[in-house]
Amino acid sequence: MGMNKNTILGWATLIMIVMGLLLIALGAFRYDDVAGWGFAAVGVGFLANAWVFSSLKGRL
Repeated sequence: MGMNKNTILGWATLIMIVMGLLLIALGAFRYDDVAGWGFAAVGVGFLANAWVFSSLKGRL
């Protein structure tokens, strides 16, 4: 199974979406204090990076 650049970017996008959603859920449900806001902010950053990776597919 050969993995080209688009396949790798697709897997990276999927992993970053899962991690972003997990971090947002961790900030929303696990931590009720200021740390929850940090987890949620990092999760949104992960989703933004996943969006960039998704837009790069097919262009590299």
